[in-house]
Amino acid sequence: MKEKIIEQLRYVIDPELGINIIDLGLIYNININEGNVFILMTLTTPGCPLHDSIVGGVKRALANIEGIKDVDVQITWNPPWTPERMSEEALQELGHR
Repeated sequence: MKEKIIEQLRYVIDPELGINIIDLGLIYNININEGNVFILMTLTTPGCPLHDSIVGGVKRALANIEGIKDVDVQITWNPPWTPERMSEEALQELGHR
């Protein structure tokens, strides 16, 4: 089920950067327990005005996966996000490589 969750999270795009939250490295942990999914993630900046939009996008992306009863998303700032967490694809998209 974790692979399916990751696959669906690739559809959640950070509106500011136009890149999905998996390739940006915003997802820190995914824990699945009897259909309850806990996601620990961060955002690119602590004052991100799109906080609710991105969290809502995560919940919507996972809502239709069979076997998931509930999705709990927690935002953390520790460790802080840095561009080093980005995938090669995301770095290339932003012209960093």
